[in-house]
Amino acid sequence: MGDAEPGSESAAALGGEWTRARVERRLDDLVAGHRFEIAVVFPVVGAALLLASAWGWLPDPLAFNPYLVLAGVTVMRLPLVAGLLPLADRRAAVAVLALAAYAYGVELVGVHTGWPYGEFAYLVDLGPMLAGAVPLGLPVFFLPLVVNSYLLVLLVGGPLARRAAVRVPLVAAVVVWMDVVIDPGAVALGFWAYEAGGAYHGVPLSNYLGWVLSATVSVAVLDWGFDAADLRERLADCPFMLDDLVSFVILWGAVNAAFGQVAPVLAAAVLGVALLRTDRFDFAVRDRNPARDR
Repeated sequence: MGDAEPGSESAAALGGEWTRARVERRLDDLVAGHRFEIAVVFPVVGAALLLASAWGWLPDPLAFNPYLVLAGVTVMRLPLVAGLLPLADRRAAVAVLALAAYAYGVELVGVHTGWPYGEFAYLVDLGPMLAGAVPLGLPVFFLPLVVNSYLLVLLVGGPLARRAAVRVPLVAAVVVWMDVVIDPGAVALGFWAYEAGGAYHGVPLSNYLGWVLSATVSVAVLDWGFDAADLRERLADCPFMLDDLVSFVILWGAVNAAFGQVAPVLAAAVLGVALLRTDRFDFAVRDRNPARDR
């Protein structure tokens, strides 16, 4: 026993590193092996279930089932989680926790005061509700808007995106653009509603002014927490890292199209074109499964 003690700490450390590396590799394999199912099938089925719920085609146990919604969204987030996990150091963890706290804080303030988004209320429970007012799973909905926008700007922005003074406002603008897609669809589905309505498919201008603030704060925190060069390197090595944005375009593009909301559909199409320009997704992935080929 005594002879084993000097090496026990280093062995434990190596074991911990090996365990984390194994988890990262397994998650990479899982996502890489099911890209089409995660990025295409899940959002298509999700859009169909949401629309069927909104149109009264599903019975109460299934209509807008909060746990079903949360489970589906979590699966669609897997490519983003797998992509970021190798970069998750202490600083990144602090940034993510700070963004989660900001998401809860600003949403609670918004629900009770109408600032900064305008007077609104949730009409559907999107999972367990914090303080009976906002979804406990809010970070799962909120954070990917910021992270996907950040990654897209790094890819599309090229050398310009290497400068923080350019990168931060560009990412904030893309975050707001994504909300141009999601908010009209969510209002049409009945997820939430603005008390005074709004000219843009029931969404008021105040919502987007509020998102300018939230996007800027969130992007600044993300920019502090993650090294842009490390993210670019990981993007180059991880082909599925933006598959969550593919899911976003498919799901919210389909929802808005079903309600005949042309402007949000066009906004989603712009994001889709940007994805095509980055050459990040090819529907032929359904025929390629690196994990199964091993």
